[in-house]
Amino acid sequence: MTWFVDWFSHMDATKALGIVGQVLFGSRFFVQWIASERAQRSVIPVAFWYLSLVGAALTAFYAYDVKDPVFLVPQVGGLLIYARNLYFVYRDRKHAPPLMGPKQA
Repeated sequence: MTWFVDWFSHMDATKALGIVGQVLFGSRFFVQWIASERAQRSVIPVAFWYLSLVGAALTAFYAYDVKDPVFLVPQVGGLLIYARNLYFVYRDRKHAPPLMGPKQA
């Protein structure tokens, strides 16, 4: 357990970014859970993909800095998936018909 205390006692900017990345990445599940509870069905809000993208990018930066390919490869792969999902979200919004307002109903 001393390694854990030692790791935090030698905190630097890269470690802090790695921790922030993991916190952001983990928080995406709470965002998805809250959105699903509000909708009373399973939904994935756009914020989920942004938290995934930013969290994975920060975590990948940390993994690169500590030279850990076991940690880096899945983060980079995930970045591609999260960016692609955001592309789909915005592509579909661009081609969606406008919502009807009160004057159009």
